[in-house]
Amino acid sequence: MSDKNDLEDILNDNLNEEVQDNIEQHGEETQEEDVQEVSIEEQLKEEVAKEKDKFLRLFAEFENYKKRTSKERLELFRTAGQEIITALLPVSDDFDRAMLELSKSENKEVFKGVELIQNKFKQVLKSKGLDEVEVKAGDVFDAEIHEAITQIPAPDKKMKGKIIDVIEKGYSLGDKVIRHPKVVVGN
Repeated sequence: MSDKNDLEDILNDNLNEEVQDNIEQHGEETQEEDVQEVSIEEQLKEEVAKEKDKFLRLFAEFENYKKRTSKERLELFRTAGQEIITALLPVSDDFDRAMLELSKSENKEVFKGVELIQNKFKQVLKSKGLDEVEVKAGDVFDAEIHEAITQIPAPDKKMKGKIIDVIEKGYSLGDKVIRHPKVVVGN
């Protein structure tokens, strides 16, 4: 019986060892599966985070694009007529010269008719945003606003660095000066 008991003990030991080995292997496999599941879950979370970041950046870029194009469109509408208005400025200057000469003539009806046309022309330009840059003799010269054609000796000390004469009117369209007034400055 001792052989039988010994054999049973050996078999039980072997069986216990195998069971123990299986439990350990199974435990390691479940841990590996848990690690794999966790790592797959972490990978998916990372991928989602990357895609979310990519989406947010793309969305922000698109918003900036919309703002920029909207701003450019507003600026374009504001100054859309600048080229045409700039081309019409010499016509306005011609009207001023014609009015000066017509005021010397005796035909007041012609003067009145041309004056009405000039006023209508100026109102149309004003309605499109054109404003005259106000300059008169005696104003302080400002290089940002005025364009000095020439310098002459000042008639008196008070006129040094000041505008002596306005040669050509200046105009602004909105906030932008499209033609600087041409002036003579005393030195």
